[in-house]
Amino acid sequence: MILTPIPPGELAAVLDRFAAQLADPAARAAFAAIRATSAERAAGPAAVAHRRAALAMAGARGIAVHPPGTAPGFNWDGAALDGETEAYVILHEIAHFVLAPHERRFLPDFGLGPGPDTTERVAAERAVAAPVAARDADEAAASLLGILWEAELGQPALASFLDQNWLEGLERSAAAHFTAVLRRLAAAGLIAAAPPATTQSRR
Repeated sequence: MILTPIPPGELAAVLDRFAAQLADPAARAAFAAIRATSAERAAGPAAVAHRRAALAMAGARGIAVHPPGTAPGFNWDGAALDGETEAYVILHEIAHFVLAPHERRFLPDFGLGPGPDTTERVAAERAVAAPVAARDADEAAASLLGILWEAELGQPALASFLDQNWLEGLERSAAAHFTAVLRRLAAAGLIAAAPPATTQSRR
């Protein structure tokens, strides 16, 4: 949910202001790749194709996916992903998987507490295995990693960037936070120093 909605007519100027605050070349390149994508969620056949691409990424990483009709109470229940949600949610959960230490991969919601789609909230709360600061840091890292994968796949990364509130604190800390999280991902070897631009057509 966007904390501070941005009127469509003001979006380009707001994105320009954010870009102008990025001093790090890798951060500028990453944001350019995100900005080149759509600010609108995919629908219809495009959404189906995006979900298939996200599930293929899960399969390539050896991450199990529940069969259709399972309706688990978590996006990740400690054993498999809910494969019937949107592509950007699947990519976000894959990011959590690769970021989580081995022991947390077997916990519902990766031991981070209930997510927005979790219906088994009591079980998720009982499975929490990380302090608040670590949970916040993991959430930010998973958010940005999933968004960068969306950009790489030509999916609407900008929609996720906006929806996951990367522009909050625009005049204070947004650009610095983006850069710091990007550097964490690069240091962990999860992205290149300067992520490649999407191969899809640019706006």
